[in-house]
Amino acid sequence: MDGFLATGFGTAVLIAAQSLLIVAFVMISLLFLVYGDRKIWAAVQMRRGPNVVGPFGLLQSVADALKYVVKEIVIPAGVDRPVFFLAPMLSFVLAILAWAVIPFDDGWVLANINVAILFVFAVSSLEVYGVIMGGWASNSKYAFLGSLRSAAQMISYEVSLGLIIIGVIISTGAMNFGAIVAAQDGDWGLFNWYWLPHFPMVFLFFISALAETNRPPFDLPEAESELVAGFMVEYSSTPYLLFMAGEYIAIFLMCALISLLFFGGWLSPIPGLPDGWWWMVAKMWLFFFMFAMVKAIVPRYRYDQLMRIGWKVFLPMSLAWVVIVAFLAKFEVLGGFWARWTIGG
Repeated sequence: MDGFLATGFGTAVLIAAQSLLIVAFVMISLLFLVYGDRKIWAAVQMRRGPNVVGPFGLLQSVADALKYVVKEIVIPAGVDRPVFFLAPMLSFVLAILAWAVIPFDDGWVLANINVAILFVFAVSSLEVYGVIMGGWASNSKYAFLGSLRSAAQMISYEVSLGLIIIGVIISTGAMNFGAIVAAQDGDWGLFNWYWLPHFPMVFLFFISALAETNRPPFDLPEAESELVAGFMVEYSSTPYLLFMAGEYIAIFLMCALISLLFFGGWLSPIPGLPDGWWWMVAKMWLFFFMFAMVKAIVPRYRYDQLMRIGWKVFLPMSLAWVVIVAFLAKFEVLGGFWARWTIGG
């Protein structure tokens, strides 16, 4: 078996199997993410939520997906057909592609590259093209205006996300997720994680992730009260399903990034307990629960408020934090609390 895997064909088979495993994990998680999102929202509003299809309504997401797949695809007159269908496929594929560099445990990663953060940031930045293409190809002024607003929103909060990540890179001295998690390992458990030295930026990263993935209270690109649901207004059936699946996958990716960058990834929060992939998955689900709770309890922002927060609050704060962390890391304040490469990271 080892000899077969050492061949070029064996390597290709192994990579394909690992890729399918990651896609299967993400897609199965997607079904339960939608279910959990709806159940949490229902619980806050004292409703039952999905409870008919399957035990406890667990198969409701499967039924909804099948409904979208078997429905007729309505194509409006005058659309640019190639671009119209390429846009949702692009959004979905790019959302899946970013998972190639996300580790679930030490060595459990498809592509263990040294610039993993740069890869994720580059791929996630490209997702804005799916939104723009969908709005433009729809041949509708409502969809086009919605895509422009959505693109402006996504680009605005990508800047803050990038600057916050730069602070973590400065502390670690690496852009590899494995190195970032290793830098958070220590005898103090969860108090060794980056949420403590980068405490103010955890909240900014979480809020920016909400805006980047079009989640409430920043879901203006697809809100019913805003430009007739924005860039997706002309989509139906499977293309619409691909847009929504890509959005939820991007949300789950943000949960993974928060876990890796600030909360130790697969590291145990309590010293003495074994580390493992189950901690990583548990943290991702915990942060998705927080995403769902924000959706249920926070009222929607106006578009001008959203842009003002991004450019006049988050951008100056994240930029100032980069300068502060660079200073603290350079002079190894508190024994290298912000310079983890000096203490084994």
